[in-house]
Amino acid sequence: MAYAPRVRIVSLLPSTTEIVFELGLADDLLGVTFECNFPPEARVGREIVVGGMDTKHLTPLQIDDLVRERLARGDELYRLDEDALSRCDPDLILSQDLCRVCAVPSGDVDEAVARLNCRAQVLQIDPQTLDEVIASVLTVAEAAGVRDRGHDLVAALHQRLTRLAAQVAGQRRPRVFVLEWVDPAFLGGHWVPDVVEAAGAEPVLTRPGQKSVPVSWGDIAAAAPEHVVVSPCGYDLEGAAEQARTVLDRLAPEVAVWAIDADAVMVRPGPRLVEGAEALAAAFHGIAPLPERIIRRIR
Repeated sequence: MAYAPRVRIVSLLPSTTEIVFELGLADDLLGVTFECNFPPEARVGREIVVGGMDTKHLTPLQIDDLVRERLARGDELYRLDEDALSRCDPDLILSQDLCRVCAVPSGDVDEAVARLNCRAQVLQIDPQTLDEVIASVLTVAEAAGVRDRGHDLVAALHQRLTRLAAQVAGQRRPRVFVLEWVDPAFLGGHWVPDVVEAAGAEPVLTRPGQKSVPVSWGDIAAAAPEHVVVSPCGYDLEGAAEQARTVLDRLAPEVAVWAIDADAVMVRPGPRLVEGAEALAAAFHGIAPLPERIIRRIR
């Protein structure tokens, strides 16, 4: 039996790290970022190729101010450790140009690869929609030499979405606003509206396939959402719940307010977005027990 040669992989995105693990390529993953936290063992025994700011003790407004200040000065938000990258000696580097606030841009990676005389392929993964997120699984699989595994995973994800669509068919579609940052308020863009629609709801104040942008609380009120899902980028369920409580008085008392594990199932463009759609459908339609490790009702 012929075996495909091993492809040495470095992932510069938490989402592509998840994809690599889902494809059964954990042994080939040699470098990750400081933010790669799923699965829990993602950073164990691997080079930390990208570092960044410690914002754990800052408020959302302080984080926003810090990011704006650094970008205005031309400072990078993430630090690529070229020594760690060199030690990995990768064949494949998974990168992005979707968001400078989210990860090291591909251009910086290309420059580092050139300086190191590295032979790696830099694969840019920039999905804008839920379909493109799922398609990116196959892109990674093909680059890593496991095309069949990629096809199987993509098929399984689409099957789950098809099953979910059947479960919510005929249900009234509630109006839902996803709050991606609380101070200042940001609406959800890119694939977030697709996830809400897959859950059998109508997304309001969204930018499908486009970047998230600030939004006023007056505009949120005027959109008259029935549900607000607090999904702050960079936070887990507990962090989202804490922030959700701070905005209750900004929303009409009849609005149902939810906190969701944003990093797990909403803001990272990986396979778990399908789980996010399933969790939202359980919250809005009661079609399954509420997965309380992912989503929690605050009001």
